[in-house]
Amino acid sequence: MTSPSHTLIIIDDHPMMRRGVADLITMEPLFEFVGEASNGQDGVELAIQLKPDFILLDLNMAGMSGMETLKQLKITAMDSNIIILTVSDNEEDIVEALRHGANGYLLKDMEPEDMLSQLRRVADGHLALSSKVSELMAKGLQQDNTRQQRNQVVLTRREQEVLERIARGLSNKLIARELDIVESTVKVHVKHLLQKYHFNSRTEAAIWTIERKKNESL
Repeated sequence: MTSPSHTLIIIDDHPMMRRGVADLITMEPLFEFVGEASNGQDGVELAIQLKPDFILLDLNMAGMSGMETLKQLKITAMDSNIIILTVSDNEEDIVEALRHGANGYLLKDMEPEDMLSQLRRVADGHLALSSKVSELMAKGLQQDNTRQQRNQVVLTRREQEVLERIARGLSNKLIARELDIVESTVKVHVKHLLQKYHFNSRTEAAIWTIERKKNESL
């Protein structure tokens, strides 16, 4: 029996890119391509109208930039997974996008099969980050001037359990299932630990935690 489809739209000012992604998505039964927009303003309106499960978003667009589009999409408080799909491997772009709540950051030169694999990871509640992007993100967080204060933060046992699962890329629903607590309680713990660390997103928390564990094991 085929799993239910996840709806997806793309916001990108290159027609060939939009068509290529549309064709690629039709090859994956897990996803259903439902719309496209050529600029940020139209993309936000389309997202509000369709409420897609996934939004693929380009950064470099005329008019409203991809970063500003991301911020506007987050303001709407919809539950869409927003994944940056861009040519930019600029460290500042990666850090800023993830800090503003992007669920992933993919580069356009990746293999089509790899892109589908990353989308499936997000559908399973994980982050969509290439190894190169993960390395650059970790480097950016290491250079953050709040690093020392973060190392001194004290979490409750439950907050630590939640943070460890965020680092694994689990959604609130999956965290609640593993810890045998209700999802609303998980949301409270996530809010508290993000405030303690001064993180702007759970993605930032995940990458920072992974990098810290890596350094501790050296």
